[in-house]
Amino acid sequence: MAEQATTDTGRSAKAPTKAALVDAGLHLMLENGYHHTGIQDVLQAAGVPKGSFYYYFPSKEAFGLEVIAYFAAAYVARLEQCLGETTLSPLTRLRRHLDETLARFERRGCRGGCLIGNLSQELADQSALFGTQLEAVLSDWRERYARLFREAQAVGELRTDLDPQQVAEFYLNSFEGAVLRAKVSKSPAPLRLFMTMMFDGVLHGSTAGR
Repeated sequence: MAEQATTDTGRSAKAPTKAALVDAGLHLMLENGYHHTGIQDVLQAAGVPKGSFYYYFPSKEAFGLEVIAYFAAAYVARLEQCLGETTLSPLTRLRRHLDETLARFERRGCRGGCLIGNLSQELADQSALFGTQLEAVLSDWRERYARLFREAQAVGELRTDLDPQQVAEFYLNSFEGAVLRAKVSKSPAPLRLFMTMMFDGVLHGSTAGR
């Protein structure tokens, strides 16, 4: 029925074109950054007519914001798929998410990294609009991690003397830094070290029975 409704309103061919542009922009920005991704490059990668870009996006900046939202939504979908598996303990879910993230990163040859981290480095000082959206994405991720750490405390898996909000902030900052180092070195070693230090150090042990 949804497909029929789309056809009736004449938008059936347009939505895939917009999706193709955003997807192409995501891949190009992961490789080249925002400033080195040209509109013509996006059109060529997406295989769509030149006029299509400005039909959907009034500016390259608007396009960049859409790409950020697309990447963030895809990341949250993967994150929640792992963190929502309540048959596993909270920290086991988190480790599984990191294992999958590391495997995906290695398959790409440690290229690209995290778009949010990349664009934060490139754009946060140059555009208040981009800076605001990037911070909103990072804040959303932090809150999701904080909820998981509170759950871990509730089941005795994480020390109760730790502030879940601060742990989430530290986790996210450390993760983004490890991804950046792994991208630069073209090695998964920084991410593996992050995981070891996080699980064997910061998150190790509980206060149950103390």
